[in-house]
Amino acid sequence: MIDGFKRAFALGAATVALTGGMALFSVGSASATAPQHDDHTASRHIDRGHCRVVHGRWIRVWHPAWQDRRGHRHPGYWTRTWHRTHLVCHRH
Repeated sequence: MIDGFKRAFALGAATVALTGGMALFSVGSASATAPQHDDHTASRHIDRGHCRVVHGRWIRVWHPAWQDRRGHRHPGYWTRTWHRTHLVCHRH
């Protein structure tokens, strides 16, 4: 009977210690993380008076020569890529 009581007491003490350690660890890791702030980077100091529209246009892009794994050499070539209309604003 006394051995069973000692076993139950030891098991209870180990459970309490383990739970307390987990709680302490979770509090420590939560405080170690950086505080969450709202992201203001998209609207930071944009002067709408200095915005301009860049119209869509074709841009020439050079793709350099390359060699595949079989040793066949592929020459470089030009392609045209469409860049759509977008707004460009200067940040101050």
